[in-house]
Amino acid sequence: MFSLSSLSRPRALALCAVPVVALFAVAGLAPLPFSIAQPGTTADVLGADKGREVITVSGVPVRQTEGQLRMTTILATGPSEDIDLAEVADAWFRTDRAVLPRESVYPSGKSDKEIEQRNLGQMKESQDAASLAALGYLKLDPAKVKVQLHLADVGGPSAGLLFSLGIVDKIDGNGDGGDLTGGRTIAGTGTITPDGKVGAVGGVSLKTQAAARDGATVFLVPKDECSQARAELPKGLRLVPVTTLSDAVSSLRALGQGQESKVPGC
Repeated sequence: MFSLSSLSRPRALALCAVPVVALFAVAGLAPLPFSIAQPGTTADVLGADKGREVITVSGVPVRQTEGQLRMTTILATGPSEDIDLAEVADAWFRTDRAVLPRESVYPSGKSDKEIEQRNLGQMKESQDAASLAALGYLKLDPAKVKVQLHLADVGGPSAGLLFSLGIVDKIDGNGDGGDLTGGRTIAGTGTITPDGKVGAVGGVSLKTQAAARDGATVFLVPKDECSQARAELPKGLRLVPVTTLSDAVSSLRALGQGQESKVPGC
């Protein structure tokens, strides 16, 4: 053993620095418990996906629609993918990336396959809720009107609001013979319950970037996530907060009719 008091100050500082340097070296190489997310794909629920209509309705007449309703996603590194310090540092200073605790993205203790099945199950539940919400809003009997939803390679519940709006637009449009979109490209996100309540989803600031990239000019956002949506908001993208399916329909109708004062903002 030796005492640092017997060493000159420069040598003492140098020796003290050795464990710190070693710690950073290990941290730089060791995998960290984070996921890195970025803007993902968007999909027009009024259109087709891999050759199939995303929304198919039978039992009532269906309209030809114009404009787009684009659901948005984020793309995150996988639950078993190792992320090192350099990748975290790079993503931390980029506006098109987000560093998230892995447990906030994926449930702990689950395999990649189990998580994939969970996400697909959430998507199926979201689609069922979206159909019930839309038919309830339109006062149509779900026993007589059948809705089928198809969207490949997407999991989770965050497309619920856009699915509901797509069903409403295909069946009823804006209620006056026109399109609910007003011919625009509308994007958004939000879970939905069978009675039409819209819920928060996370990753909104990345989804707004995906929406703007793919041509949207309006973004429907759960009201509780307005502040997150304003962060890094792309130029030219208008935020419209919603709490229910009825809110969203009313705002889109007002936009289509040029009634700007009736459209809330974040």
